[in-house]
Amino acid sequence: MKKILITGAAGFLGSHLCDRFINEGYHVIAMDNLITGDMKNIEHLFALKNFEFYHHDVSKFVHIPGNLDYILHFASPASPIDYLKIPIQTLKVGSLGTHNLLGLAKEKKSRILIASTSEVYGDPLVHPQTEDYYGNVNTIGPRGVYDEAKRFQESITMAYHTYHKVETRIVRIFNTYGPRMRLNDGRVVPAFIGQALRGEDLTVFGDGLQTRSFCYVDDLIEGIYRLLFSEYVYPINIGNPNEITIKDFAEEIIKLTGTDQKVIYKPLPVNDPLQRQPDITRAREILKWQPQINRSEGMKQTLQYFRSLSEEDLYKSEHKDFSSFS
Repeated sequence: MKKILITGAAGFLGSHLCDRFINEGYHVIAMDNLITGDMKNIEHLFALKNFEFYHHDVSKFVHIPGNLDYILHFASPASPIDYLKIPIQTLKVGSLGTHNLLGLAKEKKSRILIASTSEVYGDPLVHPQTEDYYGNVNTIGPRGVYDEAKRFQESITMAYHTYHKVETRIVRIFNTYGPRMRLNDGRVVPAFIGQALRGEDLTVFGDGLQTRSFCYVDDLIEGIYRLLFSEYVYPINIGNPNEITIKDFAEEIIKLTGTDQKVIYKPLPVNDPLQRQPDITRAREILKWQPQINRSEGMKQTLQYFRSLSEEDLYKSEHKDFSSFS
């Protein structure tokens, strides 16, 4: 049985990756320090013989006994609420954590795929964003701790590939949504749905004409799976190019939930990207991949998940104590 290490395994994407590789017959070693992850996302796997969990921070030395075939590095805060509260931890997991896992891949002769992000493009001056675009990032702005952590992550990964001949893969993930997102993590899909279900007005930042492109989680996981087993070593965009303005998306959520809230407007946060749309030509040509689930169907599945949450979950705020993490 092939062994795969998945970091950030208790998070939104990490937990879905655990499910996929369990279903594919792998022995899954899940690792998470639970700083933003939730054990509820993977508790259904604990009874399985081919699943094990390590409560560990990958910014510290990582040891896995025995052979290891693959590594998926998905450990990182990913929402603005998180990385603005724990900026140093965000930088450390992208730098020290990635270094530790690349060293483990070198030692074990494992293939490693690292999760990068569309945020490496910053507030893009090129639209849609192709993998050849270098980006427009403010290194000292509030989002810089996440953007630059991911940009460094890509650089050190390519260095290990070039100089140590480690088998590496890099996925640039665009906006993704679906079940297991944290309701109050600050990202637009759970934010709008949560506000609608609580009977609150929907908050749009700026004039609402900024755009996003939303990919359903099952499509994203399929793209990652194909990339891992491809022979392509350079960054590749995985996302849905179907673009929508935030204003129109808010109206779409109101219609979907059957609520009658207003849309209210607040100032745009510093360095918030005005356009976000992937060019997925490379994914189509190399991976034979493109999204299969349209936003209408994906949002129905996502809404069903959020409606299944308890009233306590629906109304609780993000107040996690990060003081124990340096």
